[in-house]
Amino acid sequence: MFGLKQFYQNEVRAKLAQELDIKNPMLLPKLEKIVISVGAGAHAKDMKIMQNIAQTISLIAGQKAVITKAKKSVAGFKIREGMAVGAKVTLRNKRMYNFLEKLIVISLPRVKDFRGISRNGFDGRGNYTFGINEQLIFPEVVYDDIMVSHGMNITMVTSTDSDKEAFKLLELLGLPFAKVR
Repeated sequence: MFGLKQFYQNEVRAKLAQELDIKNPMLLPKLEKIVISVGAGAHAKDMKIMQNIAQTISLIAGQKAVITKAKKSVAGFKIREGMAVGAKVTLRNKRMYNFLEKLIVISLPRVKDFRGISRNGFDGRGNYTFGINEQLIFPEVVYDDIMVSHGMNITMVTSTDSDKEAFKLLELLGLPFAKVR
């Protein structure tokens, strides 16, 4: 692996400055954090499955996951306040770049019939979110160790408020976006 952080520092920043016509290097968009989250859904009541989900996310991210709890009760979903509803992990700095590199180089190419990730995941504030349907695309996950197959949401938070600048940053970092038809 080639070191995505060095690639960003040495090549991507220069291309961004040129293409976006930004003179001040402090204003260049950068990746601030990556959040990996899983909603447990119907499996939220079983604490063993919740711990297995958190353990799987921890393996994938290389950092301990936090089990998220419901902030308030929702009768329609049969959720009570304080009940475990999912797991998440926030990656920054070195772990963030290592995860992103692993995602781009190893995991996404393992997706069956992969044609790129959607360009529609931007939120209007320069952040990008996309979903993965199955955790088995990551090499750390052993099929025999998982109790239930689940997907995950991956959110990439950037320092810019512009979707156009964030798209350019992620594209230059090597994120394989789907071709425009």
